[in-house]
Amino acid sequence: MITEQDLREAIAECQGQRNPNANTCIKLAAFLTIQRELYGKEQEEEPNVMPTRAYSYLESPARTAEASVDYQSDTEFGQIINSKKPGSVFATMDELMSTLQVVYPKLYESVIRQLNE
Repeated sequence: MITEQDLREAIAECQGQRNPNANTCIKLAAFLTIQRELYGKEQEEEPNVMPTRAYSYLESPARTAEASVDYQSDTEFGQIINSKKPGSVFATMDELMSTLQVVYPKLYESVIRQLNE
């Protein structure tokens, strides 16, 4: 099992690269997610770094949604989530969006903009 020290070293190595590429960003996002899930710690925020999470005063979608997702689609994603409990779908999508925010911030902003429309 990966130790907390190993994670800190891996995160520092990714953050220390002068010219990070997409693979470096993906690794960093994965390491930060693992750190948060295993050890309950967020990355220490720096003054000029965009926060990784945003919270709303609105009631969570999982609490206002129906007992199961009723979404009909021919896509693989649509077929998988059909009749799943909203909490499990939203938890997975939240983790995906957190990773997307780190790896592809422009795409993240585009998705958020579409959801707000």
